[in-house]
Amino acid sequence: MDTAAEARSARRGALESSLRDVLFQIIRFVNEKKDHVPPIPNMEGRFKSIQSLCCIQAKMREAENDPHDDKRKCEALWPIFKIAHQRSRYVFDLYHRRKEISKELYEFCLEGYADRNLIAKWKKPGYERLCCLRCMQPRDHNFQTTCVCRVPKHLREEKAVECVHCGCGGCASGD
Repeated sequence: MDTAAEARSARRGALESSLRDVLFQIIRFVNEKKDHVPPIPNMEGRFKSIQSLCCIQAKMREAENDPHDDKRKCEALWPIFKIAHQRSRYVFDLYHRRKEISKELYEFCLEGYADRNLIAKWKKPGYERLCCLRCMQPRDHNFQTTCVCRVPKHLREEKAVECVHCGCGGCASGD
């Protein structure tokens, strides 16, 4: 019983520190660029989305600090790539699909939280489910082609395949 209470307390403390970090980053961002940036984005009614971003940021910290002694060199970065993808997808969905955040808050999230280039690719046809930018660059793969995770599942020779770069199981738009 004590361990469950301690775990809840630790999670609550991590969430509060993440929320505090986000607010400090907002203030620092505004103070650095006072002449070029409008005032702090309107945050009313946005607490739930900020709280979700803080939870994702806490997961990222855990993934960065997680020991990777028994993993291959490339496998150690897979959780970080997946969480970065999740964070970018969350910001993308908040603005483009659900329309829950303002343009100013969206631009702020693109500055420090989401991957601007990955989101730009998601807007193009055929890249709606792209997992990371390395999977579409031919120079990073054998025979100057795209990654195996970009091949639709019905065209693959092997059914169970993971990307070497990010651990994706398949991000082709036709899947």
